[in-house]
Amino acid sequence: MPPIEKDRYYSLQLIDLYTNNVDYPGTRVDGNGGGDFLITGPGWKGDIPKSIKRVIEMPTTLAIGIIRTQLFSPDDLEKVKEVQAGYKAALLSAYEGTPASAAPLAVDWVPISDELMVTDYWSLSAFLLQFAPPYPGDEAQRENLAKLGIHEKATWPGTDLSPPTVALMKEVAVATEKEIRDKAARLTDSSKIFGTPEFMKGRFMVRAAAAQGGIYGNSVQEALYVIYAFDAQKAPLDGKTGRYTLTFTPETLPPVDAFWSLTMYDRPKQFLVDNPIDRYLINSPMLAGLKKSDNGEIVLYLQHESPGPELESSWLPAPSEIFYAVMRLYLPRAEALDGRWAPPPIEALS
Repeated sequence: MPPIEKDRYYSLQLIDLYTNNVDYPGTRVDGNGGGDFLITGPGWKGDIPKSIKRVIEMPTTLAIGIIRTQLFSPDDLEKVKEVQAGYKAALLSAYEGTPASAAPLAVDWVPISDELMVTDYWSLSAFLLQFAPPYPGDEAQRENLAKLGIHEKATWPGTDLSPPTVALMKEVAVATEKEIRDKAARLTDSSKIFGTPEFMKGRFMVRAAAAQGGIYGNSVQEALYVIYAFDAQKAPLDGKTGRYTLTFTPETLPPVDAFWSLTMYDRPKQFLVDNPIDRYLINSPMLAGLKKSDNGEIVLYLQHESPGPELESSWLPAPSEIFYAVMRLYLPRAEALDGRWAPPPIEALS
């Protein structure tokens, strides 16, 4: 992680195969001074170079790292590229200039897709278990899976499972996938749905719904997400029939130590919304260009059609269908975490 100026946010979100957040090298945890971090697999033993700032052990042998670098404005893009050029990853042997260890055994990767994760869930689970040792305390659940033929590198279904059992397990996978999607659709904020392996321990359905609703979401200490799927009257947000506003007063602006943003998504596919002004979010660096009332209020317009030239600077274009918006607070302050700040509601225009 390169050293950067003190007022810019950056982080490396390290996520294990269970989708839990293991660590966050960067601004919140380590400051902006940069440093070298040693990332290991589960149970790694070895000598740690003196120049290493911290050692981070991942609980699974497959993991992902997501780097975020704050952009202040379009004019800041070249500076962000300079920061990004400073991120580097290397094998420990390359870092130390020592002989490389033996290469891991080759993996016969199987096709995985959204559809196959429903139709072939159990066989794909057995394949993925080889990369995901059980967390301490989850051994009983892993033993129960083994009784159903789900264990590392197993071919499922095995010959010892009866056809009715196989059929029932496939039905359960389909029904549970729907249950997960239904629970994800009811999420309203991220305060209790993403976190460390310890924080998420035993909360299997919550973890699954969080991954479905917004996989790789940040732990709340890093970023708080407010999910707007309904207006103040609990009606679904619909760009085909409705026009909406979100009003900030000086007191209700999101309290953050880094930045905040409001991003638009279509509901069916969870994608950004194509629009004629190429605007996909409104964020705190844009505040100076937003129209303010005499008492300091800022009104954002969430609708499919433009609200007109005078208000277009505060327009977040919506699709002509069901949509939702997500407000992200990076490095949220205490009042956002303890409930003293409440996100303003989205109001429907008559």
